[in-house]
Amino acid sequence: MLDFLLYTVLVWLGLKLLVLLLNLWRFPVLQPAKAASSPSTASLLVPARNEAHNLMETLPGFLLQGVQEILILDDQSSDATAAVVEQFSRRDARVRLISGLPKPEGWMGKPWACHQLAQAAQGEVLLFTDADVRWAQRGVQAVLAQMEQENAGLVSIYPRQITLSLPERILLPLIDDVLLCYLPHPLISTPFPSATAANGQVMAFTRQAYRASGGHAAVRGEVLEDVRLAQKTKAVGQRMTVALGGALVAVRMYRSFEEIVEGLGKNLIEFHGRNRAALILSYLGHLLAYTLCWLLPLSNPIWLLVGGMGLLERLLLNLKTGRDGWEVVLVPLAPLFATPIYWRSGQKKYTWKGREYSR
Repeated sequence: MLDFLLYTVLVWLGLKLLVLLLNLWRFPVLQPAKAASSPSTASLLVPARNEAHNLMETLPGFLLQGVQEILILDDQSSDATAAVVEQFSRRDARVRLISGLPKPEGWMGKPWACHQLAQAAQGEVLLFTDADVRWAQRGVQAVLAQMEQENAGLVSIYPRQITLSLPERILLPLIDDVLLCYLPHPLISTPFPSATAANGQVMAFTRQAYRASGGHAAVRGEVLEDVRLAQKTKAVGQRMTVALGGALVAVRMYRSFEEIVEGLGKNLIEFHGRNRAALILSYLGHLLAYTLCWLLPLSNPIWLLVGGMGLLERLLLNLKTGRDGWEVVLVPLAPLFATPIYWRSGQKKYTWKGREYSR
């Protein structure tokens, strides 16, 4: 039985490495625009619920972008989100605060906030970005250049992860692992809606593509509204592309282990088809492949090969995403630190941003 598990894990890791090697070559990283793309026709749209602490750090980067307008929707925050936005609006007339309406029944919070932003926007490109995303100068211009180059109706960016604490360094690279080790980038260019990845932290639509897809109203009850909306965009014949943020777009998603568990636990089961049995098998597989493998060489020395493949995978990921190489030593800790994330994701009820939802 143990030998069967060994060779199953070897095949799984081997396939992941093959996909990763392809993506090292083909997965684009956002680059400064060579041509003079005009971001002045773009609306920068930011849903914000209790984001005062993030906006103080990220709004200066928003102001560096030559966009037509910067709309920030205060989604009934209980902190100083509105006051921070108003402070910056006095410095730059493009910044406008929108007071969010109460969330209707059947809507998730973020799709509802983005829907209101889209209704208020005037630009020909609707660029949705989260309040914790940090934009370098000319970042939006680079996104629009990518859109023009690919003739795409949707461009989604995976920002570079800023990780300062140990739990962040252990767990947040798993986001890049899922993206780069499971979906070969060339498939994203195919017309098949199921071959899609997207990240709601940065999604830029042409107005035509957004309307054709049905917009956020079409995914009002989805936890993975970003992926579902990208699938709908492809389903109506619009091209899309995905890129890594590189030096131009970064994010610090969470600042504590508790925040990581709450945030990743919200979405994890969605990536397993909302199937709790698949969630359990995933947890056990990762625990065996990345942690327990180091305890099993006495039963079969090939387990050392399994452990080495896991370290190689993380090293290649770090090279692609610009992370510190030494973080490979943290790989065996990831399944252990992920245990409460799996547990939270398996619960029928969860809270996010102060709202309670049922799966």
